[in-house]
Amino acid sequence: MFLSVFDMFKVGIGPSSSHTMGPMVAAARFLDKMRAAPFAPAGVKGSLHGSLAFTGVGHATDRATILGLAGFLPDTYDADKAEATLQAIRDTHTVCPPDLPVLRFNPKEDLLFDFGPNLAGHANGMVLMATDAQGDVILQETYYSIGGGFVMTEAELAAGRNTDEGAPVPYPFKSAAEMLEMAETSGKSIAQMKRANEISRKREVDMTAGVKRIWQVMNDCIDRGMTTDGILPGGLNVKRRAKGIHDALISERGTNLHAPHKINDWMSCYAMAVNEENAAGGQVVTAPTNGAAGVVPAVIRYYLDHVPGASEAHVEDFLLTAAAIGGLVKFNASISGAEAGCQAEVGSAAAMGAAGLCAVLGGTPMQIENAAEIALEHHLGMTCDPVKGLVQVPCIERNGLGAIKAVSAASLALRGDGTHLVPLDACIETMRQTGA
Repeated sequence: MFLSVFDMFKVGIGPSSSHTMGPMVAAARFLDKMRAAPFAPAGVKGSLHGSLAFTGVGHATDRATILGLAGFLPDTYDADKAEATLQAIRDTHTVCPPDLPVLRFNPKEDLLFDFGPNLAGHANGMVLMATDAQGDVILQETYYSIGGGFVMTEAELAAGRNTDEGAPVPYPFKSAAEMLEMAETSGKSIAQMKRANEISRKREVDMTAGVKRIWQVMNDCIDRGMTTDGILPGGLNVKRRAKGIHDALISERGTNLHAPHKINDWMSCYAMAVNEENAAGGQVVTAPTNGAAGVVPAVIRYYLDHVPGASEAHVEDFLLTAAAIGGLVKFNASISGAEAGCQAEVGSAAAMGAAGLCAVLGGTPMQIENAAEIALEHHLGMTCDPVKGLVQVPCIERNGLGAIKAVSAASLALRGDGTHLVPLDACIETMRQTGA
């Protein structure tokens, strides 16, 4: 089983990896399908189903789908260009994707929110269609946005494709038990095994540069969130709080005001800054999803800013370890909130953050597995329950508490030798069954 660190941590846009990034990626895939077709389409239309329909407006699913059909992608998204493109589509009732003819598309008529039963494969389903000059459907595909920006066709989902099916990797663990066994046999850390797997697929220089970019985007997102205030879009009138908390913490430096609790406030501030940026439609990194994007960056920032002896050179090991744990959760359960609740999003993120922190603090593979299990275990049963379907309440604060739990879990694991009653694999399976 191989899931790249660049699949787990993807640069994209808010507010949702499954409801915003996924539909945009699905639309891009459909454009490729049209380009490969032996006929020239004249129009395009689609339908959103299940959670994509019921909470789609709050997550900008329609907007993301329309922009995807116009050729936009999450990792190269240009906000100003997107606004101009959307206005042009509204005015002309056409989309102009690259390397395809101008296509008929009226957003109000050709993108349907279907509030009927879910499609069979997943709670996040969508159908895209190409039409001829008479309006008859000549090409159709069903897509499922399965969480974290991952998209599968109906056929791929039915075939059970959940990970990269490329060449074999040196350490193909698909469970935590296999991961620990391979670590013991090889004498390598989890990060070293993950790095070897990545290098077997990519040139090492590409991996190092790519991981640096992931952290740069995460860190920039924290900084933007801590310096931006105002009201978040969506109608709930939720006020941004990260800037106010950050300003207060800076002003209190050198004082004893609330001293015992300040470290928790810093972690919450970092995480909330990311998720406020996400809620505003800003650039974030899926970690493993947009709704849980604040936890891992907050734990890394906590490590770098507040742990004596921390080094940015260790961030790569942190992210590789976190990606290994996230891959196990995705392969054996789910990281989709619509499918398995917030335990699959913030719970998975906390497990990833705990594992990464434990690794850079010198934890053994057994301690790292224990840290991930502790963090995930204490999110079991958490539902996906956003007010009005927006990724704001309780999602933003929940990321702060997820970061705090991740740090606590790593600390507890480092106090032991890694032996514990419930293995991570059992915890992941419990999460899967609870989600079902």
